[in-house]
Amino acid sequence: MDKSDYLEDTILNHVLRNTAYTPATSIEIALFTTLPGEDATGGVEVAGGSYARQTVSFAASSGGVVSNSGAVTFPVATGSWGTVVGIGYYEGSGGGNLLYFGALTTSKTVGIGDQLSFASGSLTVTEL
Repeated sequence: MDKSDYLEDTILNHVLRNTAYTPATSIEIALFTTLPGEDATGGVEVAGGSYARQTVSFAASSGGVVSNSGAVTFPVATGSWGTVVGIGYYEGSGGGNLLYFGALTTSKTVGIGDQLSFASGSLTVTEL
């Protein structure tokens, strides 16, 4: 996964400049048909067909790796969502700043009646 420019600046300012940072109370996962850039622009998020971002929780990090602590299941698609090529994590609900984003190992075409789900532990973020 890649970090957004926003997150990179926030971490640097917090750690090296003692600038206060208040973490979000929740993290949402978004699905993309076109990935955004580090500046959070240019991405195409799935829209319509009952799509909605989902809240994701993470287990404690170990060795610089964190993964989702429970399954993340999106609503059943009532319209075509297209080919989902990647995901992004956002602060808060209903918007917020992009934190991390990245391509799926395998793209997934989501049509009417399909339901996309990620098993517990299958979504990882690594800090090296």
